Amino acid sequence: MKILFLGSVESPLLGWLVDKGEDVVQTSEIITEVVGIDFLVSYGYRHIIRKDILDELPDRAVNLHISYLPWNRGADPNLWSFIEDTPKGVTIHYLDEGIDTGDVIVQRQVIFEPEGETLATTYRRLHLEIQSLFRKYWLRIRQGKCSRTKQSEQGTFHTSKDKEAVIHLLTNGWETWIDQLQS
Repeated sequence: MKILFLGSVESPLLGWLVDKGEDVVQTSEIITEVVGIDFLVSYGYRHIIRKDILDELPDRAVNLHISYLPWNRGADPNLWSFIEDTPKGVTIHYLDEGIDTGDVIVQRQVIFEPEGETLATTYRRLHLEIQSLFRKYWLRIRQGKCSRTKQSEQGTFHTSKDKEAVIHLLTNGWETWIDQLQS
């Protein structure tokens, strides 16, 4: 099986997949075709994948998102989970033509103590959690033996531009304490 990994070449999951014997091709560039690809894994990929590409990989294209979907779809999910006090966590979901709207395969809620954490430390922990979840469920996902749950219509969505309205709250950039963001 040939896997297209969309994300950073430095991702620990890329190395993990290769170590597991998977035939992996990696890119962080915009893709225009998936010829010869059997499965697609998106993790930290910054581009929207076209519907015609997803149609070529039905039930074989997944995304790893550091939010507890349907909350905080789109950009900067960690930031918005604290600003809007929404559930925090990680989700692996099927890709569809929407942004972070595909059926959920598995997710894990993550609880943070309000004191002693920054946006940066919570971001790192969420990435460790999503990587752990992926390692645990990859074989089932790969074999098509995982569950799928439709997402609720509720939830939240943000674009990168939305951050402009709250950037003043990041008094110390990503090292801002999360208790300063919570009301």
